[in-house]
Amino acid sequence: MPTALFAWRRTPPPLLIGGAEVTQQLLAEELATAGWTVVYLGSHQAPWDQSTQLAQLRSLIDARRSPYEETEDVVRYRWNGVDCIAVPQDRLAPTLQVLLAGLRPDVVFTSQEGAADLAEQARPAALVAGILHSVSKTGLGVLQGRPQYSLAVSEFVLGRAPQHNGTRLAVLHPPFVQPPQGTNVPRTESVLMVNPIPAKGSALLHEVIHLLPEQHFTLVEGWWNTAAEFAAHPNVTYVPRTYDMDTLYRSHRLLLVPSTVQDAFPRVIVEAALHGTPSIGSDRGGIPEAIGPHGIVLPHTADPRAWAHAINTADHRTLGAQAQHHATRFTGPKLPELEALGIYPTTNAPST
Repeated sequence: MPTALFAWRRTPPPLLIGGAEVTQQLLAEELATAGWTVVYLGSHQAPWDQSTQLAQLRSLIDARRSPYEETEDVVRYRWNGVDCIAVPQDRLAPTLQVLLAGLRPDVVFTSQEGAADLAEQARPAALVAGILHSVSKTGLGVLQGRPQYSLAVSEFVLGRAPQHNGTRLAVLHPPFVQPPQGTNVPRTESVLMVNPIPAKGSALLHEVIHLLPEQHFTLVEGWWNTAAEFAAHPNVTYVPRTYDMDTLYRSHRLLLVPSTVQDAFPRVIVEAALHGTPSIGSDRGGIPEAIGPHGIVLPHTADPRAWAHAINTADHRTLGAQAQHHATRFTGPKLPELEALGIYPTTNAPST
């Protein structure tokens, strides 16, 4: 059977920090379900500050009652059909070299911090596909490693990615799964926002919350904890980071995405829509693409009163049905798309 190797400097499953982690985990699991041998190499140390998440990793594995091996800070375990390896940052490149020689993968997926070096290292041994999760220097950096393929997570990212000789650029929207059916969660009048930090529009959010004292808001911790910044608002509930968003999506009437940065393709928009929860988002990056043609998109220059008006007047039932219909198009399998692009081992030999 085909073999895929995911290799990057961020955390392996099930340690999920943001959309990039979720996207790659779901893709790895889809390939494993299809019968591929899938190995996921990552680091339990953050690439930006070397902080370790070994304790969190052990806790999540123990909660699943899954066996794991730990030797000299290297943790090996199996998660949803994927063989995972978590190593310190300084062990990642040597471990990748061992896997390339012993595993002989048909395709290597890599992305984010330091991905150019990993792509360059893997290219002589396998077909390499870099995933472009953003238009930042970090997100586009893998292109410097000359992967044979670069997969942009949205049309917006594709339009911003520079051309490189020998690299084929294509769109591969992130994978999504249909939420479980039959969960009867009452939908409230509350409004939801995930990751309330400055880049995601927290400054505007403060003003909107102040303008709508009768409107309840639920804020979910994202990249870091900002609970103290919203503690003075009596109409706000702050929720710690959670891996289970289904109940939150189903129980809110709207999701706010007031990003000030050029978000590539926010997963939360599609995830919420699959639960029938529409979004109000800014016109930054791939946000309009994720929301779809029938949603509410406001100019990034819109003032807090415009956002407050949109919240007050949104027909969330009609918008929710339209959003759900739009989001369903992203729930199809990704393997046929990879095959159509030529990222399939039966037709690709290792490149030098």
